[in-house]
Amino acid sequence: MLKEFKQFLLRGNVVDLAVGVVVGAAFGTIVTALVNDLVTPFLAAIIKVPDFGGLSFTLNGSHFMYGHFINALISFILVAGAIFFFVVKPMNTLIAHSRKEPPADPTTKKCKECLSEIPLEAKRCSHCAQVAS
Repeated sequence: MLKEFKQFLLRGNVVDLAVGVVVGAAFGTIVTALVNDLVTPFLAAIIKVPDFGGLSFTLNGSHFMYGHFINALISFILVAGAIFFFVVKPMNTLIAHSRKEPPADPTTKKCKECLSEIPLEAKRCSHCAQVAS
């Protein structure tokens, strides 16, 4: 049973998934820092609001923090864009290059006498009447 558990843990997809989760968490931290420390203050400077996180309104005693939603939306768009441009697009290109069709088998050959193209099954050249070899 321990041998099977070891095989399960060392199987490629389990290790790949673990690495993906850890790298994804680290990437999420970087994007959150980018949004909170650079993008949000830049946008806030343009529209004269110091921080989106502080934007809110109250309705019938309920406090709606729509500024946090704006920050999360910006973060989501940046993460989705980064994943698309740095992971999905390169992988699609790599897969497209690896799936190139092999060249088709030739259907003609050159006549040794006149160098014209003749079908592979031809017994004689249609141009010079030489025996095709």
